[in-house]
Parts: sequence; C-alpha cells; structure tokens
Amino acid sequence: MEYMTTAEIREKYLRFFEEKGCKRMPSSSLIPDDPSLLLTSAGMVQFKPYFLQQKHLEAPYIGTTTVQKCVRTNDIDIIGTTGRHLSFFEMLGNFSFGEYFKSEMCAWALEFSTQVLGLPLERLYFTVFEDDDETIEIWKNLGVPESHISKLGEDDNFWRAGPTGPCGPCSEIYFDQGPEFGCGSPDCAPGCDCDRFLEYWNCVFTQYDGQEDGTLKPLPKKNIDTGMGLERMAAIMQGVQSNYETDVLRSLVAVGEKLTGCVYGDDPAADLSLRIMADHSRAVTFMLADGILPSNEGRGYVLRRLLRRAVMKGHLLGLDKPFLNDYVDQIVKLMGDVYPEIVENRELARRVILSEEERFGATLRQGRAFLDEALSRLEGTELSGVEAFTLHDTFGFPVEVTRELAAERGVSVNMAEFDQQMEAQRARARAANTKDAEAAWSTYGGVMSEILEASGPTIFDGYDLSEEDARVVAVVVDGASVDALEAGQSGRVVLDRTPFYAEKGGQVGDTGVLEKADGAATVTDTKEPEKGLIAHAVTVENGRIAVGDTVHAAIDVARRERIRRNHTATHILHWALRQVLGDHVKQAGSFVAPNRLRFDFTHYEAVTPGQLAEVERLANQKVMENHPVTATEKPLAQAREEGVIALFGEKYGDVVRVLDTGGFSRELCGGTHVSATSEIGLVKIVGESSVGANLRRIEAVTSFDALEYLNRVEAQLKDVASQLRVQPFDAAERTAANLKQLKELQAANKRIREGAAADDTARLLDQVVQAKGGYPLLIARLENVEGGKLRNMWDVVRSRLSAPGAVVFAVNNDGKPLIMAAGTDEAVVAGFDASAIIKAVSPFIQGGGGGKPVMAQAGGKNAAGLDEAVEAVRQMLL
Repeated sequence: MEYMTTAEIREKYLRFFEEKGCKRMPSSSLIPDDPSLLLTSAGMVQFKPYFLQQKHLEAPYIGTTTVQKCVRTNDIDIIGTTGRHLSFFEMLGNFSFGEYFKSEMCAWALEFSTQVLGLPLERLYFTVFEDDDETIEIWKNLGVPESHISKLGEDDNFWRAGPTGPCGPCSEIYFDQGPEFGCGSPDCAPGCDCDRFLEYWNCVFTQYDGQEDGTLKPLPKKNIDTGMGLERMAAIMQGVQSNYETDVLRSLVAVGEKLTGCVYGDDPAADLSLRIMADHSRAVTFMLADGILPSNEGRGYVLRRLLRRAVMKGHLLGLDKPFLNDYVDQIVKLMGDVYPEIVENRELARRVILSEEERFGATLRQGRAFLDEALSRLEGTELSGVEAFTLHDTFGFPVEVTRELAAERGVSVNMAEFDQQMEAQRARARAANTKDAEAAWSTYGGVMSEILEASGPTIFDGYDLSEEDARVVAVVVDGASVDALEAGQSGRVVLDRTPFYAEKGGQVGDTGVLEKADGAATVTDTKEPEKGLIAHAVTVENGRIAVGDTVHAAIDVARRERIRRNHTATHILHWALRQVLGDHVKQAGSFVAPNRLRFDFTHYEAVTPGQLAEVERLANQKVMENHPVTATEKPLAQAREEGVIALFGEKYGDVVRVLDTGGFSRELCGGTHVSATSEIGLVKIVGESSVGANLRRIEAVTSFDALEYLNRVEAQLKDVASQLRVQPFDAAERTAANLKQLKELQAANKRIREGAAADDTARLLDQVVQAKGGYPLLIARLENVEGGKLRNMWDVVRSRLSAPGAVVFAVNNDGKPLIMAAGTDEAVVAGFDASAIIKAVSPFIQGGGGGKPVMAQAGGKNAAGLDEAVEAVRQMLL
C-alpha cells in the first residue's frame, strides 16, 4: 500500500465520486439545521430534505459527496484511552436520493478501496445483514471471496432512525490489520471486540419504511447513505496503529510535546493527556469557528467541557498558563485550506479561548477549595463518589486528580459510587444521542408537514408587494386541519402566496388583514412552522375564512416600514462594530421589531463609552450619506468568494440572497430592508451589556423611535435644569458643583461627629481601672455604636491612657449585640488576650467571632446577654 496523507485521501475520495456523477458539496456547519439536534454528528444531516424528497438535485447529478466535520461527545470519557475514539472527526460520505443503489455502491466501494487506495483485496472483509442475501451476491459477483463475507444481526447491520420511519440493511467493510492486533481466538472475525478487523466504511441501504406493526414497507425511492472515517482510513494508509499517530493528529500531539517537554510514548499517563489535548483542541477550534460560544447549556456546554478537559490535562503535565492557542495556530495551518472558516475566525477563537482559560484558572482554584472543604469535614477516610463526580462534572477535575490529592491526606475515593454517577451521565448522553439520530431522520411531524407535502411551499412576494390576492390552501385550529374559521374564531391560515414575512432571522413576523367580500380576519403574527411553509395567525372579525377562498392579503405597511429601518440598521451597526472593535466581531443573534432592535455580537470585553460613541457616529454617517440598499441572488460559492458575511449557525441553500448596503456592508440575509440608508433617519444606541461569556449586546432605536427617545432625554434634562435654575447645557456643571459642595459639607459634618465622639470617649476615661496584670483597663457598656466607630474610640482611649492598656466594649445596636476587645502589645505581654476573651464571652450573646490577642470581636443574636458578658469579662480581668 502506498502512503497517503490525510489531505490526499480526502481529495481522492471526493474526486472519485464526483467522477461518478455526484455533486461535491461543502461541509455543513457543526450547528445543524434542525432544532432537535445538538451538533452535526453525521454526513447525512444536511441532506435530510433530499432524503425526504423535499429538495431535489438538478441534472446531471446522481447524488452528492462530502467531507463532513463532525462532533460527538457521548463517549467523551473514552476519548484518548483508545486509538479510535475522537470528539472531532471528518466523515467522508456519498449519498443517493433514489438515483443509484446497492449494485453501484458496492462496485464503487470496492473500486475505490482496491484501485484508488490500493488496499489488498485479501485483507478486506465484508459484513451484511443476516437477511440481505442480495448484497452477499453483489459482493461475490464483484470478486469478493465468500470466506470474506459474514452475516451479522440487526444490532450491527441494520440501520434504523427509530421504531418507525426510513430504515435498511448495512454492509460494512473491514481492514484486517493482522493477527498481531487480534485476540488470538480461532473464532476472531469482523465484529469481534479486538482490534484486528478495523471497520472503515459503512454503506447504509435505506430501502424500507418501518411500520408501527413492525413490518417493512419498501420505499418508492431507495437511498444510499455512507460514511468513511477519514482518520481511520489515514491510520490504515499510513501504517499506524492509532488515529493519533496519523499525520494531522500526530502534528497536534507534537504541539503538546513541545509545550510540556514530554515525549510521546514514554509514559502512558502523559500520552493520554497529550492525546486528549490534541483531540479536544481541534473540536474547540472548529466549534468556535462555526459560532458556538462557551456557555453552561447546550452546545456551549459541550464546547466548554471539551476546552476545560484539555486545559485540565495540560495542568497535569505542568502547564499552569494558557496554552491552547498554540494548538489553534497549528490546526489553522494544517486544515485551513479545506475549512476556510477556521482561518476567518482564528482571532475570535484565540480571544475566546484565552478568556476561557483564564476564567477556568479561577474555577480550578474553586475546585481545589471545594475538595479541601469536602476533605476537612470528612468523617472517616473515604471521600464520597458523589462529591468526586461533582468535582469532575462541575469543576473539570479528572477523578485521578481527585484521588491523587485525596491520597496525600490519607483519603480514598468511593469509586463504585463515582462509577454509578458516571454511568448515569453516560446513559443520559446515549439517550440524547439516540434521540438526535432519530430526529435526524424523522419526517417533519404534524399537520403542517402534511400541508407542505400536499400543497407545496408558500410563494413569498413580500419583497416587492405589500398586498395581493391569494388562495387559502389550509386552515388549522389546535393542530388539526379544519374547513373554515367562523367569526370570533382564531387559528392559522396557509395561503398559496403571501406578502406577509414570516418570523425568522431575528425579524418579527408581519401583521395585517385578510379580506374578502363576505369576511375579514386580522393577522396578528406570521411564522414558518415548516421550512418554506408560511402560516398566518388570524382572528376572524366577521364572516368566515374557508379553504379554497380567495382573499386579499395586506400587511400593516407602516409597521413593516419601521421593521425595515431597524433591520437595515443592524447591518450598519455590524459593519461599524467591526470597524471600531475588529474583524473578530460577528453577529451572534438579533431581534428586529417595529419599535427597537437588539444586536448580539461576539466580543471579549465591555465596549467602552468612547468606542460606543464612535460606533454610533460611523453608523449615522453611513445613514446620512444615503447609500443604496440592494438585494441580489447568486450562488453561495460565489458569495463566499466575494467575501460576503454569513451569519453564525445560519444554513443557506445553493442560491443565496445578498444584501448590499452601499458596498461597505455585504451580508447574506433573507429579511426586508429599506431601499436607501437615509430612510432610517437616525440610529441611537440606548444600551450595551453582557449576555454571556464573550458575548455582548447592543440595543438601539431608529427613525421616529429615536426621535421619541431623544425627546424624552431632552425633557428630563430640561426638568433637571429647571430645578437647578440653570440653562440645560449648564446642568452638568451645576450638578458637579453641587456634589462637590455636598461632599465638603459631609466631610465637615463627619469631623464634627468625630469630635463629639472623641469628647464622649474622653468621658469614658473616668471608668478606667487597673487590671490583674497591672495595666489600665476600660470596660464599657454602650448603645448604638458601629464596629468602625468602636475602633476609632479605641484609638482615642489608647492615646489618652496614662500607660499602655486595653479596652472591652459591649454594644447593643438596636438589638444586635457586638463585643470588641483590644489591647496594646504591652498589655498583651502583661496577660491580656483579646481573642481568648471573645471566645469566652461570645456564648452569652449567642454569637461567635475571633481575632488576634491585640484585637478581636464577636457579633451575636442575644443582646440581653451583654450584661452577663460584661460581668464575665470583669471576673476574668479584674
């Protein structure tokens, strides 16, 4: 076999299936275009609409081929312990949506394996579903020896999305790595748990529709869904035993070697950390590049957990300062030509990672404090597995670290209990993963899916029209189709075409009316329950709205105009933020309503007032320059080549809508916009805040709402100026002068009060007595004196005593008792001990406290015990 790099294998695969008639498609985002999925974990995810026959390939293509970036974390605790498991991996795939099937797929799989990759046929083994004799015959006819074909059951070679729905048999291809990798059993064969037979390609023949009664109904169009792990194939072609020894991952392991001084292969424990650091850093870099930001839930939690796990492994190898950006640079160097998004978002990734590493340093300290506290209150010599799991799950402490730190104090960890907690977590992850897989293949459920299939997508005319005639194709009430809505009833109405914009991309849905000669309905909202299907939330005012009716659909034009101004303003603000803060700024969400806009963006620190003012100035400059705003449709690839900005997490088709604002801002956007920037009137930023780690939010108003905001500010300024009896623009100066005068008066008042307190304290000197140790002692019972003032009183008493001495003050502050004891160094030498006094008398006030021999104090709950406390002090010291 000829050595091949990962890049060579990737390109050979894609080119091979291109030549067979498949369309080469880019990898989709790690954020799937499906709310039921957490992360993209398979190549088929982006092709769900094609498998469901909702989208179709244009001739001459017979299918698609991709290299899909994937993240799977349901087995995160296994990653690094074997050579096969990865959190981030590349999945080579080819897909057919009814154009070719088993015969072609098997022939091409064998051709690619033996003729392109050069794998010896005698080292290839094939498994098929136990009832799939058809595939066995196909392999045999292609020249595969029958001894190299084996049958496996449903668990291994039959793919299902769920109990019902698309399903079909699989055929997997294995590479025999040799008996030295095996278990030695004479029955060793593909499917064995040992490493001899390495599965590298899974071909799924989706040919059935599983029924509720368990029967399999043939699908009208049979599909192909395949997956080849690129890293596994690289290991085979490079003659290495582990994914981590392949060219890309071995280069990342080398980054860890350089940082730590460790040599890979010398120490199994260090090797584990180096593998995890290499794998997790790649996953983190790609997730950040696709717009996933660290958080405490969802995708952000997965990202944060991977990042912290990598950092923790680095700490085990002595890396106590941020280091992950060294990996980012190498990942960009190795893979940036294939995945340009990691190049484009490199600076953002570096900033976010640095911030997270610094924050996690504090978390590590908190984890150590948690462990220290747990060990300090431990009764016995075994730490609870629950607490060890909390350290693992919340603070990122590997259990081996917890065991090591606990062992230093002679404490073991209840590993059985810890393992139970871990298994419960894995079960939750497996359940979520299964749910994701089922959701990835499940058909769009509910009545809206049925309407879409029956009537097709709604034609949206709202870019050009504000009103038009349309036909009612469906009426829905409480999730069920009905024939009509009567006066007073509410429901959802689907039209064959509409000028109403459905809520998406942050822009709220349109409102308006549906009218006909004998009926009218108010549209209160517009949404898109299924992609391409627009549903209008309506209440019938009079008459009835029935399926088949022709209605006149008219939006609330004035409301739409305000929305358009705000939406275009978000694009201009995005541009201005990048000008002021840097190109790492990316839109991370927005809300566009008639009366306001909200714009979330990636940034690693608060925006200063000066920066915010400059953003606002630049935005209004572009507004007043009256730039044209145009929208054109073009191929996605062309838009990307032209540098058009695509939003994080958004999914785009082959043809996209590009919004060009004066040439300075060019973004992919399906929303409604003004035709010229001057229509916006004015942009006024009214707030900037944090909405999460590395995520900021700007709130703004435009047009008449900006005018109203400024009028309110002006009215309040005039009111303040009137009360200050100055002109509005002098209000700030007068306020500053008044505040200065107020501070001076407060300082003078404080001096007077302190003088009066000194006089009061001086009068206490008459109560000074001689303590047993021969030093002067003042014991005083007081009312309503704060702790800070007590210390001032001690300073005064100390300066006026005839010799170095001590005081004990017992105070009732409105029912809250306080006792303070203080003494000079000389008094302490003579036997005074403030901390011992406080310890002895604090029980009288049901309190506690402490301090040092020279000063200590205690607070409590029982003010009635102060007199007893004072008497106890007298007994101790006099």
